[in-house]
Amino acid sequence: MIPVQGYEGRSVAVLGLGRSGLATAHALAAGGAIPVVWDDSPRGREVAEAAGWTVRDLTKPGGFDGIAALIVSPGIPHLYPAPNPVIAAAWDAGVPVDNDIGLFFRSYATDEWDGFDSPPRVIAVTGSNGKSTTAALIHHVLVENGRPAQLAGNIGRGVLDLDPAHDGEVVVLELSSYQTDLARHMTPDVAVLTNISPDHLDRHSGLGGYFAAKRRLFAEGGPDRAVIGVDEDEGRYLANQLVEDLSDDRLIRISVTRKLTDGWCVFARKGFLSEYRRGKQVGAIDLREIKGLPGAHNHQNACAAYAAVRTLGIGPKGIEAALHSYPGLPHRSQLVAERGGVRFVNDSKATNVDAAAKALQAFPAIRWICGGLQKEGGLDGLIPHLGAVKTAYVIGREAEAFARQLPGIETEVCGTMDVAVARASADAEPGEVVLLAPACASFDQYDSFAARGDDFTALVLAGG
Repeated sequence: MIPVQGYEGRSVAVLGLGRSGLATAHALAAGGAIPVVWDDSPRGREVAEAAGWTVRDLTKPGGFDGIAALIVSPGIPHLYPAPNPVIAAAWDAGVPVDNDIGLFFRSYATDEWDGFDSPPRVIAVTGSNGKSTTAALIHHVLVENGRPAQLAGNIGRGVLDLDPAHDGEVVVLELSSYQTDLARHMTPDVAVLTNISPDHLDRHSGLGGYFAAKRRLFAEGGPDRAVIGVDEDEGRYLANQLVEDLSDDRLIRISVTRKLTDGWCVFARKGFLSEYRRGKQVGAIDLREIKGLPGAHNHQNACAAYAAVRTLGIGPKGIEAALHSYPGLPHRSQLVAERGGVRFVNDSKATNVDAAAKALQAFPAIRWICGGLQKEGGLDGLIPHLGAVKTAYVIGREAEAFARQLPGIETEVCGTMDVAVARASADAEPGEVVLLAPACASFDQYDSFAARGDDFTALVLAGG
């Protein structure tokens, strides 16, 4: 646990009592603060009371009397589409609003670091797609090369659940736009932007607000090194803002759409990763046979991870060996089974059109399981990437409406996952891939993308 610094003897309110909120309450108490908690759910409040926490209705007049700060869980809207009433009350009371990421960055460094030979480092990864894989891949490469490392944030452990720093340790954080938007303190040593595509637009009032939330990690975080995906205009804009010219080694640009040779850059073309520095190639890796990283979108993740660990002095050979042993993450291009020459791949995390489009470009012949709760913007972005799809097996409560948006390909309205897996398995021929890449949220039928992916996996392993 990371004890929170700066609030000793003071009352600090915590809004939202899920995994993040409860970890925050414990970390505040460990640092000498007095947590005061609230959850909009009666069940959450009951659990907190049973655990001995002080529960206070922060929406009532005087709810923020004596409160030094309000710490908000990431799933709670703080501005758009409308601020939570507790957050609005904190504003009116003049109480600073923060989140666990802000607390982590203000509390991670301690006086004990003065005795370390090598100061701990923090690598923070954000972006629309691939940030979980990139963060996990960075962590894997570090561990495989003998560097002590912890992984947390939007993946794995909550940031305040981390162990206190060790000499030379690296903490790898995956940060969502919800987290970067609100954190009052962000000071990573290395910050990574994988890519930008429309997502969570209701929480940020459009693409501009969404990008602004991501940009804070770089503009306000002031990292020593920045790794920026430059395949979208937002990434090129951000890279241009961070340095005076491309010779500045504080910036590493990454791409999977074009060759880069100016400055410090890493790119992948036709399955080969190349690193250039000052116009000269200094590293190269053949990514084509790395089973845990199929497709151009995963090659982008590999470029980002490669660049991040190169800033810490790990050499290309050590990185290459670690990439080959990377097992992949559940629900992200996860190879579930191979049967009769047919591969079954779980990419349930492809919850938006851009992520699904990238998954569809990773394989030459696909039986595609798709559908669910559609996000804003429709499916137009998928249309150019359906060439490898043999048949689309559509699930979800609005399966028929989803299928009508897929012109030019054969569709089967299945409704449920068990029907889709059974039909796709029966139709698939050797050399093809049965791919779950829904392009939609899961909440019409499942509690989470993970539950959806687990259902797919269980059906496949049962012989679906």
